[in-house]
Amino acid sequence: MHLFNTLTKKKEEFKPISQDSVKMYVCGPTVYNHPHIGNARPPVVFDILARLLERKFNLTYVRNITDVDDKINDEAKRRGISIEKLTTQYIDIYRKDMAALGVRSPSIEPKVTDHIELIIDFIEQLKLKDFAYESDNHIYFDISKFGEYGKLSGRNIDELISGARVEVSKNKKNPGDFVLWKPSDKDTIGWSSPWGYGRPGWHIECSVMAYQHLGETIDIHGGGSDLIFPHHENEIAQSECGLSITRFANYWLHNGLINVKSEKMSKSLGNVLLVSNLLNEANGEVIRMALIGTHYRQPLDWTDSILEESKDKLDRMYDALLKFETDVQPDEAKVNQICKKFFEALEDDLNTPKALAEVFAIVKQLNSQGNEAERVALIAAIKKCGDFLGILSYSPKQWFQENNNLKLTEEEILNLLELRNIARSKKDFTESDRIRDDLLSQGISIEDTKEGTIWKYL
Repeated sequence: MHLFNTLTKKKEEFKPISQDSVKMYVCGPTVYNHPHIGNARPPVVFDILARLLERKFNLTYVRNITDVDDKINDEAKRRGISIEKLTTQYIDIYRKDMAALGVRSPSIEPKVTDHIELIIDFIEQLKLKDFAYESDNHIYFDISKFGEYGKLSGRNIDELISGARVEVSKNKKNPGDFVLWKPSDKDTIGWSSPWGYGRPGWHIECSVMAYQHLGETIDIHGGGSDLIFPHHENEIAQSECGLSITRFANYWLHNGLINVKSEKMSKSLGNVLLVSNLLNEANGEVIRMALIGTHYRQPLDWTDSILEESKDKLDRMYDALLKFETDVQPDEAKVNQICKKFFEALEDDLNTPKALAEVFAIVKQLNSQGNEAERVALIAAIKKCGDFLGILSYSPKQWFQENNNLKLTEEEILNLLELRNIARSKKDFTESDRIRDDLLSQGISIEDTKEGTIWKYL
């Protein structure tokens, strides 16, 4: 397997720390609102990577939940509810939305509020090692003490500061120093600490949760490209300094961001697309297909036609499976051989567009294959590929029934076909044609073959 490593700026062969196990950490949601489609891309991308890694390794996959943050505080105050009630509500919504997109739960899903004591201890270590300092009840990390600061984004400190929104404060030694701990007033959530009542800064949380659940050095750290600086840059600095290690993570993977009709998604433009609203328009598999149709490292442009095009792709796959449904068990060796190019595409830096092209190549073979044993293997291969992409989880008939607004159930269709067969046996072709046309008007086509009448959803 080869992955593009943001740290080295090149595609590298993946070599895990341990021969048979892999540790992966992905930055999860800050839970104060409904997740939008941009929030959904990292979970989908790293869900596919997790499935791929599990083919060969024992995977421990950690995706955190940030449940203490100034945005959370502000939203809870605006709504007049407790922070716990707000975060519990949106954690449930996030999990429900991601499940609808076929995203499986990670191995561990830690919350920041469950790690406060560990965060305080970690900050204490940074202070003892002279990497952090106290100023006006705040604790700051001193970036001048870490000579490799900026190695992830590949720019020097001055460039990083000028190109990012850095909090300016007279209490800092350097403009780029970032907060590890800040004070809370009586109306803001906080905890007792050696520096007074307060709460942690954003960056320290992920360092502590990754260390607590995965150890000093992890194999893969992932997230959106918007996190490279300052979040991931700061994670590296505080983790490598606090733990006295040379590598916090060996491979850094970042997905591209999502634009809407070539414009940045933002509240000011009014083009923020919530996952929950999109799920009212399309099945979760359709949305997932739209997310994986572009290589994960590239920006994805969300257009008016993207869901329709994605549904058409899934319909083509399900249609092939519907025409050749079988309960015969396939030859596994044959299935693996058919899937070979598919897995080669995924193992080449998660090239999902190429992997999808390989699935459609198998679909094309199935549609033209006359040999029964070959068809059985091709069907199993399509389903296997679909499982690794997180699609094709429905039976073909269920898919078309649920996603084409059809009124007839399968039982009703079979009853009509039986009536048609009776009409044909009596040579009542007028009635036979009427039933056929009635089915067609309701989205069901039929084909008379030597083996009997085959029907499918259009």
